[in-house]
Amino acid sequence: IKREGADKLLEYLTSPQCDFFTAPASARFHSSYEGGLCEHSINVYECLVSYLESPRIKSTFGFEYTDESIAIVALLHDLCKIGIYKKGFRNVKDESGAWKRVDTFEYDDQLPYGHGEKSVYIISGYMRLTREEAFAIRYHMGYSSEREDPRNVSAAFEMFPLAFALSTADSEATYFIEGKKQK
Repeated sequence: IKREGADKLLEYLTSPQCDFFTAPASARFHSSYEGGLCEHSINVYECLVSYLESPRIKSTFGFEYTDESIAIVALLHDLCKIGIYKKGFRNVKDESGAWKRVDTFEYDDQLPYGHGEKSVYIISGYMRLTREEAFAIRYHMGYSSEREDPRNVSAAFEMFPLAFALSTADSEATYFIEGKKQK
């Protein structure tokens, strides 16, 4: 990613104030372990590249995006998760019925600006996104949110095919590559 401002964004992501490389991707579900957010982002990138390179997608729809655009939307789609998971613990019963302490993460969002829109907001503080990139990141959750108006999702997917492709890649990474596995 060579776009103007990308160097400042990378500087932020690698700074002590940012936990992008050590944060989990979720509190209890996919990639809910240290480093899970970065790993999830890479998984989404690999899934998106694979999807867009598939012969059927290329020949049927003719989607063409720059390598930079693909990297931006896939690697940065979940920047909204920076700084929102705090280490905690809970007590669970083991196989013998004895209680044991299990480390976990607790959700604590100090900037509750939504999900995709928060990622767009963070990125936009450093570099410009194309309209298609912004919509792809904004709607990467697709229809999975009950708070989302499905008409908006449908319209975004029709107008900006990269949004559909990113949502597909995010779902593939989340449900089929990562699932509920723990590290």
